[in-house]
Amino acid sequence: MTEIGDFAMDHFSLAGRNAIVTGGNTGLGQAFTVALATAGANVFVPSIIDDDGGTGAMVEERGGRYEFMKVDVTRPGAPAEIVAACVDRLGSLDILVNSAGICPLASVLDFGREQWDATVAVNLTAAFEMAYEAAKVMIPQRAGKIVNICSLFSFLGGRWSSAYAATKHGLAGFTKAYADELAEYGIQVNGLAPGYYATEITTATRSDPVTNQRVLDHIPAARWGDPADLMGATVFLAAKASDYVNGHILVVDGGYLVR
Repeated sequence: MTEIGDFAMDHFSLAGRNAIVTGGNTGLGQAFTVALATAGANVFVPSIIDDDGGTGAMVEERGGRYEFMKVDVTRPGAPAEIVAACVDRLGSLDILVNSAGICPLASVLDFGREQWDATVAVNLTAAFEMAYEAAKVMIPQRAGKIVNICSLFSFLGGRWSSAYAATKHGLAGFTKAYADELAEYGIQVNGLAPGYYATEITTATRSDPVTNQRVLDHIPAARWGDPADLMGATVFLAAKASDYVNGHILVVDGGYLVR
């Protein structure tokens, strides 16, 4: 048992830990990668998008080691290969952040099985397979952190992407199910749910004065989130400080859900 007097800022340190961040070289994924590296972790990034070296440079500037693997996480067998490569190159796997995701948009009658299947494959099935393969490493070591990147649409409906809302609801449910099953092995499984963030994927919404204002009117903080706003929460969920936090979906949305 940890006593009150034992608490220290070291509980937020990730020194010596090795992490996988899927899709961790672009968008919000890059913020997760840099956050973990800033706290002391080495990071292995599997991504379908070519790496330009920028993310690795930021990791190395912070004293961490960066490894990259170009891979489609939805390809059969890829999650097992990713976990094996991480353990081979870095020596262990202590943290998994399931960040890779897509959000195709179309009206109801234009959103068919092609868009649905692709979204489910990346957002839900790949996240399950990555967690499943990570559990094979984490259970024997009786320690580990799995952070699934959920969304406001783990709670809301949302228009133009029924599959995105469905997969993010599903990912929240999967997070709770794995949290229940893996807790006995000293593994915590939580979700991180970003709100509306100023990233490339939201450029069209932010560029339209009407839709931009509609979003801002719903956020008590009166601004779009910056990727940096997620970095502290990422470190918390990956560190010892959150050892008694399990099955929780941590929303970082500027207050969107309360309005």
